[in-house]
Amino acid sequence: MSYELFIRSSSQEVDFALLKDGKLLELHKEEEDNKFSVGDVFIAKIRKTVPGLNAAFVNVGYEKDAFLHYHDLGPKVTSLLKFVKRVSTGKLKDYSLKDFPFEKEIDKNGGINNALKNNQSILVQIVKEPISTKGPRISSELSIAGRYIVLVPFSDRVSISQKIESKEEKDRLKRLVTSIKPKGFGVIIRTVAEGKKVAELDGDLQNLMDRWTAMCKKLRGAHHPSKVLSELNRGASIIRDVFNDEFSAIHIDDETLYLQIKDYVQQIAPDKENIVKLYDSKVPLYEKFGIERQIKTSFGKTVSSSRGTYLVIEHTEAMHVIDVNSGNRSNKSKNQEDTALEVNLIAATEVARQLRLRDMGGIIVVDFIDMGHAKNRKKLYDHLRNEMKNDRAKHKILPPSKFGLIQITRQRVRPEMNIKTREDAPGGENGEIEAPIVVVNKITEDLKKLFNKNYKKITLNTHPFIAAFLIKGFPSVRTKWFMEHKKWVKIQPRDAYTYLEYHFYDKDGEMIK
Repeated sequence: MSYELFIRSSSQEVDFALLKDGKLLELHKEEEDNKFSVGDVFIAKIRKTVPGLNAAFVNVGYEKDAFLHYHDLGPKVTSLLKFVKRVSTGKLKDYSLKDFPFEKEIDKNGGINNALKNNQSILVQIVKEPISTKGPRISSELSIAGRYIVLVPFSDRVSISQKIESKEEKDRLKRLVTSIKPKGFGVIIRTVAEGKKVAELDGDLQNLMDRWTAMCKKLRGAHHPSKVLSELNRGASIIRDVFNDEFSAIHIDDETLYLQIKDYVQQIAPDKENIVKLYDSKVPLYEKFGIERQIKTSFGKTVSSSRGTYLVIEHTEAMHVIDVNSGNRSNKSKNQEDTALEVNLIAATEVARQLRLRDMGGIIVVDFIDMGHAKNRKKLYDHLRNEMKNDRAKHKILPPSKFGLIQITRQRVRPEMNIKTREDAPGGENGEIEAPIVVVNKITEDLKKLFNKNYKKITLNTHPFIAAFLIKGFPSVRTKWFMEHKKWVKIQPRDAYTYLEYHFYDKDGEMIK
């Protein structure tokens, strides 16, 4: 198993593609003018409290006020407010919190009016970016994420990632971090800290303390609202969160970005510095490594998977619905139950990938093929949980219902990734059509079925644009067909055909139904 990260830069935005064993797993986009990223900290003012919602609306500089619920204040919000006031007025110049007197924690079942007042200054952090017509969701329980640990001001708690399973390792890490943790700060130990030495943890901690101090220095005389702490750029934050020993390459097509990422990797993993590579070629980065093709084929309404299995993905206002289909394929399974299980396991793997790739959030309902045996439903459930265990978004999976439905809730903190896979019709026609690569994928699927039915000499008639796409290049799509099936396909362009039209003919010139 190997991971590769591809970073493509343009004048307005930066794209990040994460591949696992050559298959597109995550796609992110960072726009130059995005001022409200998850993790950013703002000094802001309470616009108004709304007791009916038990929340406050806060002006953070966005066109719509940010939403701050009482449960997102954090138990030490009174201490935070006092700290912000004293630092902003210059009365407090020691930002370490070691001698700062903490106030009493707020009642977890209290009301917003008891904690906040209109026009009050407060430090808040973006936990959910603006989506659709809604402003950002914020929290006043601050956290600063590092490579191995997360620093939580106004806390004394040490927490450990649940993904670290060894009790001995948990005890070791807790003991180490407790010995180096500064007073007044809590720490969350991340999964990647497993097996790390105290020097590495301490170095990460000191870096986070430096960021906290730099942020506090900006508070005095700061304009309201203004950003006082920026999350790392998306490239560095992705590397921070997912980077491990299985990374084999990071390709970047921008020299400035290349130097920044190289420096960051040198800090967190000096032995991996050489995997950061500057891509310098006339062929676009995503084109060269086949990422553009994967994007086109992964974001449509219908998504093909292995062995003929395909998904139909519908997005509605209330939820996302995914339908699993077996397709028309030959199968060696002995009975319908085994076939259903095989198809469902393949589909579950693709569903887990699609959720990360599109960053789908909210309620997702997956309609798997019905299975009669409880042990098979459990096997599917366990397989889906295992496929989603590396998903960084918080999620919960319910066991299959009697109807074969699995319900998933997945946290969404950024707008959903939505790539348009249809293009304007050529020739000035009105309307849209599928991109050529999507049409080619459909032809490839149909061709597999024909070869499985022992058709030998097959002729394909198709639109000249599609025919050229299939024939050109090395290896061409037709050459790949031959290498896979050991059968040659004759391709004949037909000017009279519409763009999406194609037909197969047998050796006698008869159209294959």
